[in-house]
Amino acid sequence: MTASADRPPGERVIMTVSQRDPAALAAAVSGWLAARLGLVDPPRISGVRTPESGGLSSTSLLFEADWTADGAPQRGAFVARMAPEASAVPVFPRYDLPGQFDLIERVSARCAVPVPRLRWNEPDNGPLGTAFFVMDQVAGRVPLDNPPYVFGGWLLDAQPHERDRLERDSVRVLADLHAIGEPADAFPALVPPGGLSALRWHVDQQYAYYKWALLDDGYQIPIIERSLRWLEEHWPADTGPDVLCWGDARIGNIIYDGFAPVAVLDWEMAALGPRELDVSWFIFLHRFFQDIAEVFELPGLPDFLRRSQVERLYAAYSGRELRHMDFYLVYAALRHAIVMARIRRRMIYFGEEQVPDDPDDYVMHRASLDRLLAGTYRWD
Repeated sequence: MTASADRPPGERVIMTVSQRDPAALAAAVSGWLAARLGLVDPPRISGVRTPESGGLSSTSLLFEADWTADGAPQRGAFVARMAPEASAVPVFPRYDLPGQFDLIERVSARCAVPVPRLRWNEPDNGPLGTAFFVMDQVAGRVPLDNPPYVFGGWLLDAQPHERDRLERDSVRVLADLHAIGEPADAFPALVPPGGLSALRWHVDQQYAYYKWALLDDGYQIPIIERSLRWLEEHWPADTGPDVLCWGDARIGNIIYDGFAPVAVLDWEMAALGPRELDVSWFIFLHRFFQDIAEVFELPGLPDFLRRSQVERLYAAYSGRELRHMDFYLVYAALRHAIVMARIRRRMIYFGEEQVPDDPDDYVMHRASLDRLLAGTYRWD
């Protein structure tokens, strides 16, 4: 998810997310699953691995398990989702795995958005040393973050009509999710405290995140602070009704069968808020990668997930016109700036990156964010 002009395009960037030993985790999973299923003999765990791309925050462990129950052989392919250990310089201050499990269950019960089948929830720091939950693996393919899909791979190689289908069906995921009725009643854990509006609470939490991730450790990033001031100066007069926002709404968090979405992943940033939070993040995250491609003078996918097209599709599928999108796109770029600055801090800690001379260079898309703040960024 990171790149620099002195790194060859398409090169996979090494980034430490966890220092856990997959073999030790496999042994712990075997004993846990035997107890969970009431087995006499422990299951055979195989295919233990971590994802090759994505997963820059939480840790995922993929594995297959074989066991015998009531004399019949059983087999499953699973994913254990867990928080990173404190020594791995986590991206976020808190990882509510039981809350994510509950959220996915509630989403599955209320709309047709595809999510992996959930299996087991372990809310306590048990055999893996942290709370975790287990879900089924879903067969398919994901547009890669590292190296970004705009540099190569199945999506770049696809025909235009195939990318058009993926674009349409992916935007429809957002519209379907946002159509869940009475979101405050359906997802009470996400209701802001003290009667605050959802947007006010969301932005306040971003400032608190910036403070935790960077400022409290002496990392003051001027462009982030300028962006926070810009938001206050351009606050929307009317934010409209709140919906359930996926949070990390991007095609890199969707598994596709061919070009059709079959599983929506990574709900750790879910929140109640204006629908524009998700749609702006969805648009900006593609443009983040497209801008990287253009730094390397590569074509990338300039006609894919264009702002005007995504906004048009979303309005058609949802029956709702998007509003104040300039505000929300700046906010998306700011949110991503804080995340990426924290990730760069982690990379520096593990010797994978150098300390920048200019603190604004902790934000690798600082040039784009500068233009957004100035109102000179060209979308279409």
